Amino acid sequence: MPAWGPPPGAPPQGWVFPPTGGYPIGSGPYGGQHWYPGPPAAGWYPPGIDPSDRLVTPPGAGLSGWFNRCLGALQRGWRLLLPILLLTQVLPAAVLSVLSLGLDPTAEWDTNAVDESTSLPDNFFTDLASLFLVIIVGSVLIGLVQSVGWAAGSWVITRQAAGGPVSLGEALRYGVRRALGLWGWTLAISLIVGLGICFCILPGIYLTFALSMAGPVYLFERHNPIGRSFRMFHDRLGLLLGRVALVGAVVIVGTFVASVLEGVGTAPFGVDPLAAPGSAIGVVLVLALGAVLALPAYLAQMVGLLVTYAEQRAHEGPVNSAGLAAELG
Repeated sequence: MPAWGPPPGAPPQGWVFPPTGGYPIGSGPYGGQHWYPGPPAAGWYPPGIDPSDRLVTPPGAGLSGWFNRCLGALQRGWRLLLPILLLTQVLPAAVLSVLSLGLDPTAEWDTNAVDESTSLPDNFFTDLASLFLVIIVGSVLIGLVQSVGWAAGSWVITRQAAGGPVSLGEALRYGVRRALGLWGWTLAISLIVGLGICFCILPGIYLTFALSMAGPVYLFERHNPIGRSFRMFHDRLGLLLGRVALVGAVVIVGTFVASVLEGVGTAPFGVDPLAAPGSAIGVVLVLALGAVLALPAYLAQMVGLLVTYAEQRAHEGPVNSAGLAAELG
């Protein structure tokens, strides 16, 4: 008769479940440490973790597991995510671009400029202040619309992973309910990151990474998103830094390509393209196309950060797609 003992791949002696400590729920024992002792043995996962979960990357699955879940979320949800992002990200960005172009005073300055004059144009500071005011206020208001999209998209991705029914109307209604709170935290985070960039570029970059989980934390946990995001970042620095860096690289490349193509497309229309109906229609179409070309960057950001958040939660305690969908409400 074989001697009794732990099965192959079982956790080491001394490991207990459930883990103790950890507040708030999901933060893991003892102030955010791993709730299991190190990397799991091959083929073994902590209790409560389903290695086949479509959203939550289990501990030890690595970059391939994270990437597969990002790809799966896109394959399942693109039919709903595209109209959500078109309405809440692309359309507002295109409207702001057209408004900024219409208020750009450089064409008037060039027209009224005196040859070889070194003096500033009349109303220089007034025109410049008006342009900046429109851009800042427009960006803040557009942020509220964008928050609807981020909340709605997160709801779609999570519900689909849990196997629940989804629709565009339900997603947008959920996004509207959660948009105001998410918008407020987004403004606070933008201010913090902006101050970091003003002091030096490196603090701004650090704050961007450290606060990257604040949006998902607010949507799922509704508690201290800034503090929780900082703790996630520092508890698993290498893992989160790598994931967010990949997402950021895709976003930077996507938006840069869209900006370059937009600049090339608007150049033939001159410095005052809205002066004539024909050129106005052409430049508006170019700006709209440029906003659409940035759509893959929005998709990568939404899906990548959400899957990264779910992976962080798996390192803190038992979690699955169904539980995360229930947390969203």
